[in-house]
Amino acid sequence: MDRPAWAPPEVDLDRPSPARIYDYMLGGLHNFAVDRQMAEQVIAVAPEVRLAAHANRGFLRRAVEHLAGAGVRQFLDLGSGIPTVGNVHEAAHRVAPDARVVYVDVDPVAVAHSRAIVAEEEQVTVIQADIRDIDRVLDAPELHAQLDLKEPVAVLLVGVLHFIPDSDAPAAMVARLVDTIAPGSYLAISQVTTPPQTLTPEQQAAAERYTKANPVAMRTRDEIAGFFAGLEMIDPGLVDPARWRAEDDEVGGMVSSFAGVARKP
Repeated sequence: MDRPAWAPPEVDLDRPSPARIYDYMLGGLHNFAVDRQMAEQVIAVAPEVRLAAHANRGFLRRAVEHLAGAGVRQFLDLGSGIPTVGNVHEAAHRVAPDARVVYVDVDPVAVAHSRAIVAEEEQVTVIQADIRDIDRVLDAPELHAQLDLKEPVAVLLVGVLHFIPDSDAPAAMVARLVDTIAPGSYLAISQVTTPPQTLTPEQQAAAERYTKANPVAMRTRDEIAGFFAGLEMIDPGLVDPARWRAEDDEVGGMVSSFAGVARKP
């Protein structure tokens, strides 16, 4: 296929990418036929996955806009994927044009696409790093060139912690982040939880196909709440992402998950 101008030469157009699959589910344009094919295979047996993607992205947008409105001018998006539809820097700049954003992701495909997309954005930086090595992220010169961690920052862990198993100590990683950021900073998290309903055989097969390449660590509501230890939850607390400060009666995400934002006192 012809390579579009936004696709960096190092990206393999014949291999599906989770970041581009997510982009497709959100209605974005940074995806290829191979990504759309895999996405449609999952959607065919579990259409609620598309709703969940939109619910999660809606939470991210509303959280960023709310925090920008509250005076936050720095955003650190960890496990950012491709800054596609409803991305952090566009949401922040709608409210605060002077806001600065750092995207961090380990996937070279997502990073390459991200750098191409934000190449003209002086207030946006993209870093390739594994957020499990959080000290490396926090020590990155590119991060400090864009953000001042002595001032309040919004740390975003949206739809990423469920890709970090307990064996990699995500709670310790989050605690390290919280210890580093300045008072008045915020932490935003969304994470999938164990579904209350039994999956059909078709849905189970689709889930297994996806999680084979992307293992998912389901966590209880209490376990997710534990990530916010020592912080002050803001209204409406830990809820379905579609219900977090929604402008209207949005449909729930259909895939069981929780989202919340808390402030460091």
